[in-house]
Amino acid sequence: MHAAPTHHAAAAHYIPENLPTRIQHFIDGEFVDSASGKTFDVLDPVSNRSYATAAAGQAEDIDLAVAAATRAFTDGPWPRMLPRARAQVLNRIAEAIEAQDARLAELETFDTGLPITQALGQAHRAAENFRFFADLIVAQADDTYSVPGRQINYVNRKPVGVAGLITPWNTPFMLESWKLAPALASGCTVVLKPAEFTPLSASLWAEIFAAAGLPAGVFNLVNGIGEEAGDALVKHPGVPLISFTGETTTGQLIYRNCAANLKGMSMELGGKSPAVVFADADLDAAIDSTLFGVFSLNGERCTAGSRILVEASIYEDFCARFAARAQQIVVGDPHDPKTEVGALVHPEHFAKVMSYVELGKSEGRLLAGGGRPAGLPEGNYVAPTVFADVAPTARIFQEEIFGPVVTITPFDTDAEALELANGVKYGLAAYLWTSDLTRAHTFAHAVEAGMVWLNSHNVRDLRTPFGGVKASGLGHEGGYRSIDFYTDQQAVHISLGVVHTPRFGAR
Repeated sequence: MHAAPTHHAAAAHYIPENLPTRIQHFIDGEFVDSASGKTFDVLDPVSNRSYATAAAGQAEDIDLAVAAATRAFTDGPWPRMLPRARAQVLNRIAEAIEAQDARLAELETFDTGLPITQALGQAHRAAENFRFFADLIVAQADDTYSVPGRQINYVNRKPVGVAGLITPWNTPFMLESWKLAPALASGCTVVLKPAEFTPLSASLWAEIFAAAGLPAGVFNLVNGIGEEAGDALVKHPGVPLISFTGETTTGQLIYRNCAANLKGMSMELGGKSPAVVFADADLDAAIDSTLFGVFSLNGERCTAGSRILVEASIYEDFCARFAARAQQIVVGDPHDPKTEVGALVHPEHFAKVMSYVELGKSEGRLLAGGGRPAGLPEGNYVAPTVFADVAPTARIFQEEIFGPVVTITPFDTDAEALELANGVKYGLAAYLWTSDLTRAHTFAHAVEAGMVWLNSHNVRDLRTPFGGVKASGLGHEGGYRSIDFYTDQQAVHISLGVVHTPRFGAR
């Protein structure tokens, strides 16, 4: 089978009204430039032209943001408010997000290249994150242990302090909410360093938070390059914990830099997640799900099922049907509601993905895509690309591509499928398709992944832990695990009777 041209939507370039030409930091309740005056250009991924300059944060800007967050934590009301009062603020934040969801989506789409319908869904998930943690802190209960007649012991939960939050450029607004909501719910103050490729939607948080009644200094935002602003935040002695979502090698560097101050760390890193399709699966549902699982969000998602493993008896049928659908995916203007795959975030990332596409032509059988879509000569567009017959030693099988590129590999036995699934350094997610309940659970328990979906794509319950194993992360967030990360649990012991203590030194 030969690759065919991908369908594309109109290549118009939609530009939202009232775009800012200058993006500033937000420190201690005020929008400010960098102390040094340094800036960097921000590109949109359809034209790759600069539409704004953003303040380029340096160590001195991080110092100012941490100082403001520290004052808000030590002297301000936020950490000492009753959970219900904090929850009311979080719910107002959710309402504000929902009230401007269309504006949020169009800005996010313009800045990231994500299809507008998917960006709108991410805005709604951001609002839900705040509602969820508003509910959670009101319902929070902590442990009490009784030793009858002798002792009562209880847990006193306290916010850790200033939380450093470093977020990626894929679905930035939603992923920022994922960290901001539990950090604020816990009573922490925060310094957010968003990805330099996509600072636009992060700048909206300041006004949303202020209108909702969040006290000044509780939320601080410093834009900048990871090696400058991000590095300074990680190394700052006044920031006791770092939550990072991003690429694995960056996570390793942050891990090393956190060591000097023994910081708490939560890291959600890269993925190369398997989607395992057994012969007894509902094949129509599996094809729908595996297509969506790798090509939604332009393939720029850590949990993408980017390695599809298919039982040999259905392998050729699966490949043919999957490739035919991939060729029909609508690629084009991210603001067009018909678009299913938009433009990749930045020309640097586009070049990286395209290099893997070229490599894949020597490592697999090209069934769909394989380059730039027809009719889209400009912008960071990659046709949804499908490689079959990919060996487990291939780089496109082993390495995270983070774009609309998928490998398909056959297997004969459950044992071989498991070996293939576990045969990479990553371990974030896994997707299993089978109607055999025993196999489903047995395989799920044996696969090296922090999260497993059975007969489903990534549909997540916010109460469950989110995180990976191996090179895919450190720690878990989600539900009460997020509250655990942003709080210290202090054990308090109360004696109820006479304590019989050995009397050292008594004569």
